[in-house]
Amino acid sequence: MNEKEIVLTPEGLDKIQNELDELKTVHRKEVNDRIRQAKEYGDLSENAEYEDAKQEQAFIEGRILKLEAMIRNARLIDESEYAAGEVHLGCVVKVKDLKNGEGYEFSIVGSAEADPVKQRISNESPLGSALMGHKKGDTVDVTTPRGVVKYKIDAIKSNGTSKKTAKKAS
Repeated sequence: MNEKEIVLTPEGLDKIQNELDELKTVHRKEVNDRIRQAKEYGDLSENAEYEDAKQEQAFIEGRILKLEAMIRNARLIDESEYAAGEVHLGCVVKVKDLKNGEGYEFSIVGSAEADPVKQRISNESPLGSALMGHKKGDTVDVTTPRGVVKYKIDAIKSNGTSKKTAKKAS
């Protein structure tokens, strides 16, 4: 199977590894105990507890497979691979909406870690892809459902993610 490379920060990889560990060590055991208990109730054909536990087991096993694939295909962000002063994966960008003057600050991350509520946008999102490779002072046009929005890049900060702090996921 040809799986897509997953771009992650070291923190994002840790989060995925922790979730995988918890699913394997805690949740898997809990659902197996529930299945064992439900079997003791007798007739499995009309046993709602058994069906519910089996569905949860399927979800957990599916999630484990997905997380293992993400880890297997992970590439850690290495800021030393990018030109200094340019928007890149792993950096924090401050922008200003030129129409309303509002300022925003975002971390640019891979799609697996994107969380707009926490100001973490994907490099594949319209705003993220428009910002990539630009420098402080540049103006970028972002096509949104409401039309084109112009943003000016006010600052670019590095998160310090380099080969010294990040190991290749394996």
